[in-house]
Amino acid sequence: MAKRMRELVRDLGVPRLIILGFFLILCLMALVLGLDVAGLMSSSLVRIGMNGVLVLAMLPAIACGIGPNFGVSLGILCGLVGALVAMEWQLSGFANFFTAILLSLPLATVVGYAYGWLLNRVKGSEMMLATFVGFSMVSVMKIAWLVVPFKSPEAAWPIGRGVRVTISLANREVAQLLNDFWAFEIGGVTIPTGLLLFFLACCLLMWLFMRTKTGIAMYTAGDNPRFAEAAGINVDKNRIVGTVVSTMLGGVGILVYAQSFGFLQLYEGPMFMPFIAVAAILIGGASIKRASIAHVLIGTFLFQGILVVAMPVANAFTVDMSSMAEISRIIIQNGIILYALTQTGGERT
Repeated sequence: MAKRMRELVRDLGVPRLIILGFFLILCLMALVLGLDVAGLMSSSLVRIGMNGVLVLAMLPAIACGIGPNFGVSLGILCGLVGALVAMEWQLSGFANFFTAILLSLPLATVVGYAYGWLLNRVKGSEMMLATFVGFSMVSVMKIAWLVVPFKSPEAAWPIGRGVRVTISLANREVAQLLNDFWAFEIGGVTIPTGLLLFFLACCLLMWLFMRTKTGIAMYTAGDNPRFAEAAGINVDKNRIVGTVVSTMLGGVGILVYAQSFGFLQLYEGPMFMPFIAVAAILIGGASIKRASIAHVLIGTFLFQGILVVAMPVANAFTVDMSSMAEISRIIIQNGIILYALTQTGGERT
């Protein structure tokens, strides 16, 4: 028994066990304080599904050797463009959602290829360049959103050109589309079946891809570039492949996030999303050189679970909950991100 416990601690890592213990304590406090635990669990499941694909986008980037993809904002912007075009075509429901995905994928492929080529020019400084490129392109798109000639009444400003800062998806029957698909309730906890199935399907596809010849070559190029070159593997090409796949997943991820949130968030919206995704996969046990599907699943569960439960518990100890809600969210979210980023120094944390 003691040997099994030691193996469990070694496999999960002490930080993961500490975070898991903290999450369980928060759940216990929520029960003691009389909070709506079923509602909190429902919200946790929704947030896991809506953020999961964005976290998954970190996996191919880390596997191919470029590290956590702080430039996944490029993929997010491609997804937003696809969503706006689908809305411009007056599509609704699943037709809107899947058309937006189909439109975003080729655009993300082209952008990801150019981005991967750029990262190959600055080997060793990928994270710094990725952050700069991500922030820069979000800023450039702020100007583009002001001049794009979209005419859809949901997206366009009523006067002049450009698109709104926040665009509702309710009129196009896209809001909570996956959340409500096959949803059911158990003990007061609502299971967003469609949302979770979509996330798990993406994880399965990535798991299968990593076991193809291309995926194995990409992983080898990222894990040991010198060995890969000696074996005849084109390291630069496979780094670009990983970057393209990561950018494509970023485009799909923002569409899943937006339909669950109920709105498209342009302008400032995509700016800090990469930090949340990077923090989640690092908390799940990944490092800057190694990541797996398990790290994605564990990290998304821990990050979003703590974020959902911690805020109501923290607010329960304050008199004015309305004024503390946003402060609590910022402190908790950025605290988790800061902790996760301190874990990038080694292969095991």
